[in-house]
Amino acid sequence: MKNLFLSLSLVGAATLVGCGKTEAPAPAAPAPEKAAAPAPVELPELKVAIDPTYEPFTFKTPDGKPTGFDVDIAEALCNEIKRKCVYVEQVWDSMIPGLQAKKYDVIISSMSITDDRKKVVDFTDKYYNTPSRIVVKADTPFADLSSLKGKNIGVLKGSTQEKYAMGDLKPAGVKVVPYEAQDQVYLDIKSGRLDGTVADSVEVTGGFLSKPEGQGYGFVGPVLNDVKYYGYGVGIAMRQGETVLRDELNGAIKSIRANGVYETISKKYFDFDVYGE
Repeated sequence: MKNLFLSLSLVGAATLVGCGKTEAPAPAAPAPEKAAAPAPVELPELKVAIDPTYEPFTFKTPDGKPTGFDVDIAEALCNEIKRKCVYVEQVWDSMIPGLQAKKYDVIISSMSITDDRKKVVDFTDKYYNTPSRIVVKADTPFADLSSLKGKNIGVLKGSTQEKYAMGDLKPAGVKVVPYEAQDQVYLDIKSGRLDGTVADSVEVTGGFLSKPEGQGYGFVGPVLNDVKYYGYGVGIAMRQGETVLRDELNGAIKSIRANGVYETISKKYFDFDVYGE
């Protein structure tokens, strides 16, 4: 009987095991984590000097961001040579000393290619070419440069226009007044401290003549493009001997001229061929 009870107990235990909760299956192994996407490669910087007082070539948006034709060209060239443009603001007269002191790598800020400058820096090929003009009140009688005798004419210090004014206007009796920035020239014309300026014809149209303060002023005299003063168009300046960078940028200028990028940028600011002859 004892054996019978033992047998029944064993059978009951087996039955309870068969009808009870089943053990949970072992958890599945976690799926392997996706490999993290590689971080984007940081492009090497190209430090670009600009003077942001030269509308429409180089100026600032209301929120302080550099913009203009020069800046857009710089961005297009950096894209071609796989560099990241980083802008360094510099007053015009200190542009070349700052380049020589390695504060930046290049100057892309409407710097004309002249023989004097080529003695101390290297240039790329030109990326645009526009003439300069004399601007005074529209009712100023003008026959030749001597008509401006006694006038106070403001110019950008260290510019080709200053060189022309000192070479041709000053001997004619004009008082030439150099300024650190072209927009300061326009402020002093507006205030009456200056009678006019010598400036790039496109810049002075966009930065002064087309604005309310420029009403009543206009061009006098001939187009100014004598290579003795104004050189061979506008190029990118860099320290002497940096031939690899110069060749890369020359190739990039050719590329954006060929692929339509240059034309797209130009039409954003101008209704004529700013590349010039």
